[in-house]
Amino acid sequence: MSWLCPASTLRGGHNGGMASRRAVVTGASSGIGEATVRLLRERGWGVVAVARRADRLRELAEATGAEAFRADVTVQDDVDALRDHLAATGGVTALVNNAGGARGQESVETSSVEDWTWMYEVNVLGTKRVISALLPLLRDGADAAGHADIVNVTSIAGHTVYVGGGGYNAAKFAERALTEVLRLELNGEPLRVIEVAPGMVHTEEFSLTRFRGDRERAAAVYADVPHPLTAEDVAETIVSALERPAHVDIDLVVVKPVAQAAPHLLHRGELRVARD
Repeated sequence: MSWLCPASTLRGGHNGGMASRRAVVTGASSGIGEATVRLLRERGWGVVAVARRADRLRELAEATGAEAFRADVTVQDDVDALRDHLAATGGVTALVNNAGGARGQESVETSSVEDWTWMYEVNVLGTKRVISALLPLLRDGADAAGHADIVNVTSIAGHTVYVGGGGYNAAKFAERALTEVLRLELNGEPLRVIEVAPGMVHTEEFSLTRFRGDRERAAAVYADVPHPLTAEDVAETIVSALERPAHVDIDLVVVKPVAQAAPHLLHRGELRVARD
């Protein structure tokens, strides 16, 4: 079931009408999604924040003036309800597909098929469901505003494999392929398809989910890494791509901390200039 924060809580958004720029952000209850909602609101966008956790969404809506819509992107009825709500309240000009996650770090041989299924459902099929549902509305938005945008937040795990990444690599490679095919399919329309592929981002939940709530293992991922990315760093990248001139399409941004040369090559300890 969906849950909707009343439109009257919006600041600077619609009041019977709609803000000229209205974005939908999935996975908005924490991390990159939450940071993106906050930054878009600061920049004057109308925002519909979408996630499964109504309590977190309510807090975000109250703090930012965003509109909150409780939905699970792996449930078709929820996605359909989101589409219907957007159609009834003014449409959409940008979609940020951020919902996703990783589970487990076991080998291909020993990992759980259930974990792989969950990762494929949320990262790939969830993204596909939302795009399929909202693309007609984005076309309408492009007619009204001159262009519309789809941003898929993937991962460097969708570009480079690493030991222990099997299921997450597979899901993110698939999400990346979906993104690239979509860009080809939409060629000739005023619709930009943007991929943002973050490296190591220190958020409160990503590693906790991956390690099934084991806080010690989750903390060890970031131990002694100088300045991992923050959710705000990635949000800045997303919003910057959305706010480029309409004729400029940022196809792909790979954003990593300086300490991370690749998923499997991470420096721990102080960064120092190499000298002979």
